[in-house]
Amino acid sequence: MALETFVLILLATVINSFIGLIGVLTLWMRDKSLSKILIILVAFSAGALLSGAFFHLMAESIEVLEAMTAFIYLMIGFIAFFLMERFLHWRHCHEGRCDVHPYTQLVLIGDGIHNFIDGVVIAASFMVSIAFGWVTTLLIILHEIPQELGDFGILVYGGFEKIRALGFNFLAQVTCIIGGFVGFFLLYTPESIAFLLPFAAGGFIYIASSDLIPELHKEENLKKSMLSFVFFIIGIVFLLGIKILVGG
Repeated sequence: MALETFVLILLATVINSFIGLIGVLTLWMRDKSLSKILIILVAFSAGALLSGAFFHLMAESIEVLEAMTAFIYLMIGFIAFFLMERFLHWRHCHEGRCDVHPYTQLVLIGDGIHNFIDGVVIAASFMVSIAFGWVTTLLIILHEIPQELGDFGILVYGGFEKIRALGFNFLAQVTCIIGGFVGFFLLYTPESIAFLLPFAAGGFIYIASSDLIPELHKEENLKKSMLSFVFFIIGIVFLLGIKILVGG
């Protein structure tokens, strides 16, 4: 039974990891066409990151931690991502030339942490029952599809070539498999990921508020600006809707 559970966890996390390649759908698009939807993807992802941080990661962490402790970890995550961006900006952009913006690396780091947590959650759900494991995996995949497409758009918008963005996005998604291994071979307890949940939330909030939303403010065309705002709201509502459907 243990071997069967492990094989199912491995299969589920591998399937989930391939969601990181969803950006392949855009590889055959013309650069001009892709550029038109990138800002929409950035707007959607900004909303999705904020919604995921507050309604998913923080909501789950408060179920395990005292509220003050959870928010302290969130602040640690926010500060850590601020310091990482300052370091990356100094390293890559200190001469005034920045072909690849630092927030792209932050997106990958934050997404990697988030996917690692997803892997632990998938492992834990299969330990409860096989049926519950597959339902959880499906819900995580539905959650990941729009987010990974948005992350791919952010990477391209931030200066990555499309193939390179696709590869790095996939690598960030593969941490789900590592999380599955950790969740199975180590005794799973909510406390084991209690720090990672609000820490990742702090990173998501930092990326959305400090890097992505300012990009939306650069759009001067009122029609395009309003369209971006609409997709920002859609990103928030979409992940909130998933949270409600899952059952709070």
